[in-house]
Amino acid sequence: MVIRKVLIHSIVFSPDGVSTAYLYNDIALRFREEGYEVLVLTTTPHYNVLPSELVKQPLKKKVLGLFYESDFNGIRVLHVPQKKFRSSILRIIGFIYWHVLSFFLGLLQKDINLILSPSPPLTIGIINLLIGKIKGAKVVYNVQEIYPDFLINQGKLKLKPVISFLKWLERKVYNHSDAVTTIDDIFYRTIKDRFNDKSKLSIIPNFVDTELYKPLAHFDHNLDSHCFQEKNSCLKIMYAGNIGHAQAWEPLLRVAKNLSDKDVEFWVIGEGVMKPYLEEQIRLLDLKNIHLVPYQKRELMPSLIAFADLHFIFMSPEMEGQGFPSKVYTIMACSKPLLILSGENTPICNFLKPTDCAYLIHDRQIEDQCREIERIIHNLLLDKSELQILGKNGFDHIENTYSRHIVTKQYVDLGNKMLNSK
Repeated sequence: MVIRKVLIHSIVFSPDGVSTAYLYNDIALRFREEGYEVLVLTTTPHYNVLPSELVKQPLKKKVLGLFYESDFNGIRVLHVPQKKFRSSILRIIGFIYWHVLSFFLGLLQKDINLILSPSPPLTIGIINLLIGKIKGAKVVYNVQEIYPDFLINQGKLKLKPVISFLKWLERKVYNHSDAVTTIDDIFYRTIKDRFNDKSKLSIIPNFVDTELYKPLAHFDHNLDSHCFQEKNSCLKIMYAGNIGHAQAWEPLLRVAKNLSDKDVEFWVIGEGVMKPYLEEQIRLLDLKNIHLVPYQKRELMPSLIAFADLHFIFMSPEMEGQGFPSKVYTIMACSKPLLILSGENTPICNFLKPTDCAYLIHDRQIEDQCREIERIIHNLLLDKSELQILGKNGFDHIENTYSRHIVTKQYVDLGNKMLNSK
């Protein structure tokens, strides 16, 4: 029997502790389970470095530190050095170094049949097309975020020549890959007209590890009691994730101030570029009902989710159409409801609307947004019973459609289809 070999090429992978890394960890394990030889080409941990994970998966220097190697549950992982430099010049140099070395490391690997990689960055698709062309491998590109749209809408990209080049690059990757997947129907409709052959594009949603993320009783909590004090009468509302530009923070601040005399408290857990801003505003407005807590280990996330009555995600208007927060799946898997602020025709609302597990707010004016958020909270302070119903609806939806076992098999099935069509 001939063993097929898949190269997973991603900017993040274990032991980096971010959502895309966890996603591709599970995809890699599923390919191995289905009989593939799996090789991973990635960077050294630099997004969310977890010392405990580095102990479990130590990196060994190769060729005097030119690159590193580790073992992830029997899967060989090659790591190109990468850091979060403050200097823009150093970041660019590091980015180029990663691309060049990844290209040559990919070429050195034998008998590659299939290459799978997620966006971002868009340029990883070009590297894989080159490797695939030379090695005779099929290439599958997974659109987790739409570039360059993401950068344009964020206001980080304004030079027309650069925008034109990146749009050309995007079409090159889409049209020369053997298959392209995206995670949502909104994403699908956004990019389908950028394909010459639309049959190349399909939807494979993200998923949740239902063995880790599952409903917990209150007595199962394993949290720091100083940060997470049990208050049975209090309505506990939480956000746990990256504290960045993709989220709208002004509604939270206004609502917390307006409800400072009510029995409701907010928790914001994590790190990110907007955390200093939040810290300053909480101090200036004297918001004692917002608790800002550092990043917590992934293993504690089910307990964190169980601790809160309701989980909020307020998407910024500039970013709401280009991303889908993976935390939606984990919250639903833990049988907890959501409070969502986002435009009506956005990936997150498109996904949640039929599930009946979330409060969806589509208002565009901040005054209307805050008024609706406060109305929902006031009703819940009178009666929380609806929260359990919404949470159960979300849990059932995840179990039936978005479990790790069901979705990772779709990636393997796509790989088999690509290779069987040779």
